[in-house]
Amino acid sequence: MRDIVFTRRSGWIPNVVREDGELKLMLAAGADANHDPRTFTFPIGEAHREVIQEDLARHLLLWSAVLPLCDAAGSRGRLDENAATALLDPILLAAPADVDALFRSIRWDRGRLVAHGADTDLLDRGQVCAAMSTATETADVRRAQEHHAHRRRAERGVVLGPLDAAILRYTGQYLHGATIPRRTPGDVDPALLPEVLRVVATAERACAGRGIGRDPRRGKHATDKRDWERMRTTVDTAVRGAYPQLADDAVRTVSFLMCSEAAHRARSTPMDDDGAASDGSGGGARKTALSFTDDQGVEKKWLSGRGRAATAEFWEFVGDRASADNQVFTIEDEERGEGIQLHFFADTIARITTLREGVGGADPEYRVEYSLVDGIGGYRDLVSAFVRGGCAALEQHTPWISDVAEFERERRRRAAE
Repeated sequence: MRDIVFTRRSGWIPNVVREDGELKLMLAAGADANHDPRTFTFPIGEAHREVIQEDLARHLLLWSAVLPLCDAAGSRGRLDENAATALLDPILLAAPADVDALFRSIRWDRGRLVAHGADTDLLDRGQVCAAMSTATETADVRRAQEHHAHRRRAERGVVLGPLDAAILRYTGQYLHGATIPRRTPGDVDPALLPEVLRVVATAERACAGRGIGRDPRRGKHATDKRDWERMRTTVDTAVRGAYPQLADDAVRTVSFLMCSEAAHRARSTPMDDDGAASDGSGGGARKTALSFTDDQGVEKKWLSGRGRAATAEFWEFVGDRASADNQVFTIEDEERGEGIQLHFFADTIARITTLREGVGGADPEYRVEYSLVDGIGGYRDLVSAFVRGGCAALEQHTPWISDVAEFERERRRRAAE
């Protein structure tokens, strides 16, 4: 049987309960294996109950000191009741100077006190009792988050000016640098917003006309890492040049915003045909029927005039099928006896041409030539050229090597660069 003896308006602050006739402090902290909150209790005395009920500051200090013990219990362990009860007298009944001294020697949850109004300057000086003179029952979680973010940057030696902080608030990254950036002008001081928008406009002009392409090798919605890095470098250079006083964090969040928005546009755009509708060149003829296969034996047929362009269909096939153990894809024109094989794991490609069909049980004869490929952009160009004009159209795009040993030496040489 458990009865509530004392509770505060905030449901998270520990309650005093009576359980089987014994006074206990009950608090929720951490989570169990099913991610449900865990509840801990430990015994207290009547004198402790009186202080908890009458002195909000001491109540919060006790909570802050017990929370690390709850964390130590993990998702299944038991609360160290001896350690918890050992905190009662030193925090609830001791003189302020002694409480301050105790907090200099134990672990405690600083964020909890900050959220409930603690004076952060006094906390920094180790005067925890004085810091809690401004304590409130209701919590301001955002205040604690901002304080934590500020301390985290300080540990890295980062000092933000007003414009730096405003830019981080605009992108929604003031609290969490790993958050996907977005535009939140309502979070910025109106006096600083025009300057923030000028910084963003500088970044937009720098990357105008640039985009981040899709990279189906890494999944259906993946984007090109090289394009991302090129755009990031471009924006960083432009913003640093125009605003040399900005902190690295501020510059980085602006380039992150530009790259994230470009990547989102790419993911939201259907796979295009990569220019396959343009005139062919380099000989050959536009493909009318193709077969796409992967390294696991899955095949997909494409016929002209029965859907999207061949390149769009092929790259969608790659996006659906590519994985760590499926990185070789082939496009074959059976009628013309030619094809290309893309080796994503090695950034290489082979073009295969049938020289003589197999007759009377004899094996056909093929010419196989290899070339190195420069990322997904290079693959896109080669696939589009093959679809437009076959193997002959690939001649102008890259050098081809028929000797396997020579090609392997060239591949290793590039890998070593």
